[in-house]
Amino acid sequence: MADKKLAEVRTEFVEKVNKAVIRAVLDDLQERAVLSDAETEEVKERSGLKQEQARALIDGVRRKGPKASLLAIQSISSRDVFLAEQLGLTTFLEDKKLGEARTQFVELVNKAVISKILDDLLEKGVLNDEEVEKVKKKYVTQEQARTLIDGVRKKGSKASLIAIKSIHARDAFLAEQLGLTAFLEGMWTFAWIKFYSPNVSKETQPVESRQGIKLCPQNVFDKIQKEESTKIYPIIRDLKTRTRFAIIICNIDFESDCFSRREGADVDLAGMKHLLTGLGYEVEWHTNLCSEEMADRLRKFAARKEHKTSDSTFVVLMSHGLRAGLCGVKSKGENSDILSHDTIYSILNNRNCPDLLNKPKVIIIQACRGENKGVIYVSCADAPSADSLSRVPRLPAQYESDALRRVHVESDLICFCSTTPDNVSWRSPTTGSIFIVQLIKQMQEHAWCYHLEDIFREVQHAFSNNPLQMPTRERATLLRKFYLFPGY
Repeated sequence: MADKKLAEVRTEFVEKVNKAVIRAVLDDLQERAVLSDAETEEVKERSGLKQEQARALIDGVRRKGPKASLLAIQSISSRDVFLAEQLGLTTFLEDKKLGEARTQFVELVNKAVISKILDDLLEKGVLNDEEVEKVKKKYVTQEQARTLIDGVRKKGSKASLIAIKSIHARDAFLAEQLGLTAFLEGMWTFAWIKFYSPNVSKETQPVESRQGIKLCPQNVFDKIQKEESTKIYPIIRDLKTRTRFAIIICNIDFESDCFSRREGADVDLAGMKHLLTGLGYEVEWHTNLCSEEMADRLRKFAARKEHKTSDSTFVVLMSHGLRAGLCGVKSKGENSDILSHDTIYSILNNRNCPDLLNKPKVIIIQACRGENKGVIYVSCADAPSADSLSRVPRLPAQYESDALRRVHVESDLICFCSTTPDNVSWRSPTTGSIFIVQLIKQMQEHAWCYHLEDIFREVQHAFSNNPLQMPTRERATLLRKFYLFPGY
């Protein structure tokens, strides 16, 4: 039980936790209604001593029972992964997660997936030959599944984690239904932070968040500015003079029977507004426009004088779509009432939007681009050889200089589309578009230490084992790394 686990780690937690983590955990527990405002303030007022605050926090949570204790463990694990590992909370969560998924796993898994998972666990030494055969001898699928998962859980947290990863690799859709994908994504985030980030150490974990966005600590900001100053886009730090603007156009209802109402699009709209305001942008938004109106709103947005005192912009467009572009609300399919991607790029280029010259312009497009499913089935041997890749032509070594300064018609722009050309893009009527959900999630998690193109890569990676659609970067002319530095 989670309350017993907290009791076991109480002494070590009191010794090792710092005040910043205590404050962050308190915020989490207050937001999730584990602690009331009065209880939160009572902990904060404890004589100013960190140890007293830590004791009051952990004792107050334990009195609330196992569910409250589990939420506290999850909060500690997300706020300070290093402390969580020292306390053994990470391994506790792995065992707990597999236990939570047991019933659904037994109901939903099929024999083919069980067989592949058994192969993985045998290969990695989690199960031996005899244990694998014991599972296979069970005739009914559900009995095989029960024997498998119960056998793994007896082997401890490391075995449970290997099994969770195997389920995710062998059946991504099942893993998502069981909540294992989100669990692993959280672990991968922390693993990356701990072992791979050149800019992040134990002392530079984000302990504050704003509107769900992890904020960039001062020393991470200073380190990136110092080490990559010539390779990153500058930001305007003076909030009194900075005028960041973003625009969202979201079509939901369409006049023609050719297109259904985009159920769930209101969730996407609210989510993107919440994200962009949290990143420091004033958001202009419109709904249910025809293609001419969309183009007109974009032209007026590109002409805003506030861009002179901005350091970047976001343009978010969400609608039904075809290969030719985004559908206006009067579209009847084919080429009627369509806003082409080229028109969007033209409106935002350096000729038509000079006040954003040398500043990153980010276009997000959530729309179908055809009717294909975007999935094929291939042999593992069907990979292209290196010889089949074309070489990049060598550029001339010398250029003539001109008296007049020339600039590219289009630069410092990137477009991130929800799917590849000719293919569909999926949306849930209740939770919104799966692309927008992932984009918001990855921005909230990684904007404090990743530049934008790495965040986009994380979004694409989230779809790698889930072949519904593949988000794609297009028209990428960013000349530097674009760090958002949330909190600055």
